[in-house]
Amino acid sequence: MQCCSPHVSLLRCTSLCHGACVELESDTEAVAHEGFKLGCISCKRRGEVRARASVNWFFKASDETEFSHLYSYEETEEIIDPRFYGRLGWKGSNNTRDLQDGSITIHNVTFNDTGTYMCIFSRVLIYPNYNFQTNSTKSFFLNVMPRRTRGLASIVSEVTMYMSIIGLQFWLLVEMIYCYRKIAAAGEEALRESEAEYLAIASESKDNCASGQVAE
Repeated sequence: MQCCSPHVSLLRCTSLCHGACVELESDTEAVAHEGFKLGCISCKRRGEVRARASVNWFFKASDETEFSHLYSYEETEEIIDPRFYGRLGWKGSNNTRDLQDGSITIHNVTFNDTGTYMCIFSRVLIYPNYNFQTNSTKSFFLNVMPRRTRGLASIVSEVTMYMSIIGLQFWLLVEMIYCYRKIAAAGEEALRESEAEYLAIASESKDNCASGQVAE
């Protein structure tokens, strides 16, 4: 299996060189007039088995009822939907026929790109005596926004993080007060014990002196 060039992403490098793969979900919010990556990852379950794969993308606009063939990749790419001519580029696995990352990029996103995208991996596992065909399908709805906005999940995550920090600081403060009081109480108890021990020693010394004087 070929290893990665310095220009291949860490995820694809790990997939190609070590067989590790993580099926991350695609982002679902694009910004108009910017680029956007349509993510599609299909991990091969048996890393030791040779394989070849092809990727086909389909698109259904928000006002359409049927999917249209958008893009195809098997060693070379082909843009099929005229609405995307000159605006799509391959961002998946490179230098291998054993594709696991089938992501593509849309350049200059428009509001007409809003809709459902479907990615189909067609993989052939190559065994010594036979081949085995598998298919994997992923789909998601892409919403095109006029400007970048923070998602609800991001806001909730940040609020949760700050609440956790505040809670941790409060807990540390309570622990410090508890430990201070415990140390202070232990010090007072030790002081009382030392004082009592000193008085006992002094009393015993006094009694010994008195006994000595009587004996004389």
